[in-house]
Amino acid sequence: MATSELTLETFESTVLAEGTVLVDFWAEWCGPCRAFGPVFEAASEAHPDVTFAKVDTEAHQQLGAMLEIMSIPTLMVFRDGVLLYREAGALSAPQLEDLLGQVADLDMDEIRAEIAASQLADSTEA
Repeated sequence: MATSELTLETFESTVLAEGTVLVDFWAEWCGPCRAFGPVFEAASEAHPDVTFAKVDTEAHQQLGAMLEIMSIPTLMVFRDGVLLYREAGALSAPQLEDLLGQVADLDMDEIRAEIAASQLADSTEA
C-alpha cells in the first residue's frame, strides 16, 4: 500500500479510524526526512494492513503547529484512535519493523483501561 498525504481536513478522521496508522511529519528540505522516506515507503509495501500517511509540514504548517511538531521527521503511531508513539528522528528499517511489531502485540482493551484509570485519577485530584 502506498502512503497517503494527510491534511488538516483528513488528519483526525484518519488517525481515529480502526487499525494502525503511522504518520510521518516531514519536509522536502529535511535531509533526515529524505533518508527516512524510503524506509517508510518500504514498510508501507510490507504492511498493507497498516495505514501509512505523511504530513508535509511546509504545505500544512497549521497542522504541524496544532500538533506542536518541533522537529522533523516526527513519527506518530495510532492504533484504534489511540496515540501510542510520538518521537522525533528517523528510524532504521529494523527499528520501524520492531515498532510495528510492538504496536501489533498490544492489548488495546488493556491500554484503554489504563487510559480510563489515569483520567479518573486525574479528575479526582483536581
